[in-house]
Amino acid sequence: MNSYRRIGDQVDILGESPIWHEREQALYWVDVRRPAIRRLDHASGRVITWSMPDLVGSIAFAEDSRLLVALPDRIALFEPTMEKFETVARLQARVPDHRFNDGRCDRQGRFWVGTMHNLTRAPEGALYRLDREQGELVATKSGICIPNSLAWSPDGRTMYFADSLRYAIFAYDFEVASGRMSNERTFVETRAPGFPDGSTVDADGYLWNAEFNAWRVVRYAPDGRIDRVIALPAERPTSCAFGGPNLDVLYVTTASQWMTENEMAAQPMAGALLAIDTGVRGLPEPRLAAKTAPHAHS
Repeated sequence: MNSYRRIGDQVDILGESPIWHEREQALYWVDVRRPAIRRLDHASGRVITWSMPDLVGSIAFAEDSRLLVALPDRIALFEPTMEKFETVARLQARVPDHRFNDGRCDRQGRFWVGTMHNLTRAPEGALYRLDREQGELVATKSGICIPNSLAWSPDGRTMYFADSLRYAIFAYDFEVASGRMSNERTFVETRAPGFPDGSTVDADGYLWNAEFNAWRVVRYAPDGRIDRVIALPAERPTSCAFGGPNLDVLYVTTASQWMTENEMAAQPMAGALLAIDTGVRGLPEPRLAAKTAPHAHS
């Protein structure tokens, strides 16, 4: 049931942010460092790649045909057919060598995204929520090394978030109406060198986490207990998402950055997109709420 298969022959430097588009029956994801956005058509198996103008941390779906894209200094809507960008929000001041990383819409369509120091991983990053009315990024948490694992329980009342270099995923009480997070608590801890990267929540409320440096994806019960471990052929899985016509295929992105030729030869699945039949169903990916109106053009 848990055997993996490789999808396509592309090799990502830093694959991230997989999200399944139900209407199109397609998986989108990014290669942060290429930088690029990729799209897998489920029916044909064809992979399309769009080059990005700068590092791209994460993506989300808008209600129209566009993608919300986290570029280093701004959040923009990207129209794939015309390859045009429309800026939605900018950081008040761009911090040198900082970039956006993990980002995702909550169940109400609010986009959350974290920043990080691209070089040193110093605790200088922040977690932002995109204000739908004002088109502004509102800081909700600071002192972050590597923001990851953004996910919400099926009812939207529990939020998950990891600062990867703290080797822990945290859970929060989440006010659905206001988007306020409170009552931080440790959900799970990992052992070095493995740290929590991207996550997704299935229809049963279990959290699936790609554990970077640990060759595995772990399914955690809502109480933090390890429910299942799936061994992978790549040391550095980066994120995961459910897709496929029945939302029961777990897609896992991986990384190949900083690997030597010998390491790549020994680990040919590094940078691959993997698919795993889990026997578990995921949830539809939330879309950016239509209230977010772009107000600046680029």
